[in-house]
Amino acid sequence: MKALRSIGLAFALFASATLALAETPSVIRIGVATGGIGSPPRTGSSTIGLINSQGLLEKEFAKDHIKVEWIFFKGAGPAVNEALVNKQLDFAWQGDLPSIVHRAGGVKTRIIAGSGVRNGLYLGVPPDSTITRLEDLKGKRVSVFKGTNLHLAAVRALAAKGIKESDVKLVNLDTASAQAALTTKDIDAVFGYVELFLLRDKGVAKVVWSAAQDSYRYTRQTALLVTDDFANQQPQIVQRVVDTLVKTARAYSNEAQRGELFAQWGLAEFPEKIWREDFIGQPLRVRLSPLLDPFLVARYKDAAEESFKLKLTRSKPEIDSWFDRSFLDAALKAQKLEGYRPEYAADGKLVGSSVAAAR
Repeated sequence: MKALRSIGLAFALFASATLALAETPSVIRIGVATGGIGSPPRTGSSTIGLINSQGLLEKEFAKDHIKVEWIFFKGAGPAVNEALVNKQLDFAWQGDLPSIVHRAGGVKTRIIAGSGVRNGLYLGVPPDSTITRLEDLKGKRVSVFKGTNLHLAAVRALAAKGIKESDVKLVNLDTASAQAALTTKDIDAVFGYVELFLLRDKGVAKVVWSAAQDSYRYTRQTALLVTDDFANQQPQIVQRVVDTLVKTARAYSNEAQRGELFAQWGLAEFPEKIWREDFIGQPLRVRLSPLLDPFLVARYKDAAEESFKLKLTRSKPEIDSWFDRSFLDAALKAQKLEGYRPEYAADGKLVGSSVAAAR
């Protein structure tokens, strides 16, 4: 009997030691679906970029002697997926399409907060081009970075104008290659983001369409994900990460902080004036929202359908249970931010009393 008790005590001590070890990882690994700029790299456009550039998570976990490792991927979302498959990341910031791809492939993650929702989409063409609208793209060579959230947004925008993907000659080019091809006129048009403003300002391109012209119906979504394994083993750390994201988003959502926000992002890939132009007409409470509202969920469901139709995935993954709101809800409650941000329905319309919050 004593021997059994001793074995039981030894097992309990072993389990306790294992749990303690699991609660204190030496490093937190965060994948970012962009190459960034500088050394160390930094990026704009989202709350994640602010957290990275200001070392906010490093400060949060310094007392625990936990290192925060940011890994920037020039291969964007697809490269992040490869790292997730190889269990090289704990968190990932990436767009809807690559996230859909890894979920369809059986990679187990949870979407825990929005960070970069309702991002814009633009169409750039050479300065002397006769293309002035999406309908003019039929039969043209159009570049899009396939496998990224740009891809689906572009296809969605074309479809709304009655244009199938087969009606245009889609060319798969990454951001840098697309800019070079547009400059040399090896392509007729490119779907991109704010990098097109730089080409326009140099006089080598013009921007003829933006998602703003269609009331931002064809936006791109990015979110923060955590692996199932890490969330199960380190829930307190996941909570602290989300707490930091929510706090940072709130600090910069005040319209009085608009100038400071763009100044911070201006230290990354694009000048401050570029961000000012991209955000025209959009409240910071909307663009910096971490909410996992019905609008965001609906966009991921759309992405799942479109990915399957385009044969980018072999199956349509289940979406609803992918969104884990527990960490976000706890952060919003602790910081007294429940109801602070406008919530949008699946059709993009404001939900009830959220109308006042959007003003």
